[in-house]
Amino acid sequence: MQEATVAEKSSKIFTDVREVEITRAIANEFHEVLIDRAESDVIIIGAGPAGLTASRELSNLGYKVLVIEQNNYLGGGYWLGGYMMNPVTVREPAQKIWDELGIPYKKVADGLYLTPGPHAVSKLIAAACDAGVKFLQLTKFDDLVLKNGRVTGIVVNWMPVSALPRNITCVDPIALEAKIVIDASGHDSVAVKRLVDRGLAKWKGMEPMHVNDGEEHVVHKTGEVYPGLIAAGMSVTETHGLARMGPTFGSMLYSGKRAAEIVAEKIKELER
Repeated sequence: MQEATVAEKSSKIFTDVREVEITRAIANEFHEVLIDRAESDVIIIGAGPAGLTASRELSNLGYKVLVIEQNNYLGGGYWLGGYMMNPVTVREPAQKIWDELGIPYKKVADGLYLTPGPHAVSKLIAAACDAGVKFLQLTKFDDLVLKNGRVTGIVVNWMPVSALPRNITCVDPIALEAKIVIDASGHDSVAVKRLVDRGLAKWKGMEPMHVNDGEEHVVHKTGEVYPGLIAAGMSVTETHGLARMGPTFGSMLYSGKRAAEIVAEKIKELER
């Protein structure tokens, strides 16, 4: 028995670490990110393709960006291309964004390109992380911070709290502040709907599918819906009553890029 123990020690792979060291490392890093990004240049609600693209673009421009995501995974619906099949498509010229990210793809028809969803998502997530974007997952948007007729932040809580019955939990949320907030929460368009609840914005709901119209209009309509709040991605489609585009993602990527451009312009205006 003693010989076996000696043999095991001689072939040891990993360094010994106390369990509490792991706990402290995780807690300290989370705490540092939360403290640092409690006040950001830009907060993005939703880590789907539009939100991730906007976050990467803005972080590469030097802005401090925080993305909140209610799921424990990032990527939204970009993992799947429709009907639980994972190839995803974009229409020309959106494949140029795949080129930027080093995503391999194939041309399947004139102006139509395809790649595995997991490859597209993982490359985009990695690019956002490499750019310096920070994320808070399992974080649910609850409300907006409004000051002097302008959105100046968001109110959030743990996602699991919302799944608990009211009669057994009462957990107050916290506020995070930013110069600009992007609603990239997809069909839910959660921030826009909070404004609608208060009569401060209008929300029309998505129209039936028309790929060509839907993709064009979502990019053109990406923009400010209220001072300090930009809508991007499917939140634009739902807010403005545009046609759905189905399982093709070029407009989500381009909407994210457009949102980043608008945010950069708005921040420059605020700093003048």
